[in-house]
Amino acid sequence: TDLATMNNVPAVYSLLEDLGLRTTKSVWPLPGTEPTQTEGATCDDPDYLRWVLELQTRGFEIGYHMATYHTSVRNRTIEGLDRFSELFGFRPKVMANHSQCRENVYWGDARLSGWNRVAYNALTRFRYRDRYRGHVDGDPHFWGDLCREQITYCRGFVFPDINTLAACPQMPYHDPERPYVNQWYASSEGPEVNAFNRCCSEANQDRLEAEGGACIMYTHFGSGFYENGEINPRFRELITRLSRKNGWFVPVGTLLDYLRTKNSDRDITRRERNRLERRWLQHKMKVGSS
Repeated sequence: TDLATMNNVPAVYSLLEDLGLRTTKSVWPLPGTEPTQTEGATCDDPDYLRWVLELQTRGFEIGYHMATYHTSVRNRTIEGLDRFSELFGFRPKVMANHSQCRENVYWGDARLSGWNRVAYNALTRFRYRDRYRGHVDGDPHFWGDLCREQITYCRGFVFPDINTLAACPQMPYHDPERPYVNQWYASSEGPEVNAFNRCCSEANQDRLEAEGGACIMYTHFGSGFYENGEINPRFRELITRLSRKNGWFVPVGTLLDYLRTKNSDRDITRRERNRLERRWLQHKMKVGSS
């Protein structure tokens, strides 16, 4: 969703469709009223909405990326969730927190426990301590109860390796210490075109295939994938090569539904979670971000 407009992302999705790939497209249901660094099109834009609805009819999944591109209080979040349901005919199945939104659920230091949280706050100079409030009952930004009622899967940790399933074999999982999220999933990091291309290199594709793994790639197609009237050549080359493999190319929710039958709605143990937290923390020490 971030930076996505009708000028830079439709061509990318046309390529994906032509190659037989179906993915998850996140949206902001409501218009924004404040400027931010990651502003992009919202469902208030008639042309954008028409295009997103067409994507949905062609097999792309629509996901939730908060009500809009800046912070919303509870009433605004309720409006956003209702608008999503009105537009797309269902409550959002999958979501990802948006870093600019204080109503994020279990984000910033709230993703971590114990000494891992202490280390994170020290490394980030306490910039994100208690910043995100969507899970704090009684806070103006609280909507955790609605998240639990309406949304099945929420994105959590992000790892640098292409094999997301190897990094987080428990997914999707429930975390008893974070009860407002039903099921967490992880993803592989490729937020802009160069990072995406590095993660999806030929060698990494072949290794993913050899390992029998699964990749859930987190990216922003509005960030460098289409410029000066053409799709990034390296991205086109890599995604075309990937599409020719004997893979199962489905939206996030479809993959997670399948994995959920294998993991039997399991709760993650503290030991498993500590291992995930440390691996993620080590990655963030290298790349930064909240």
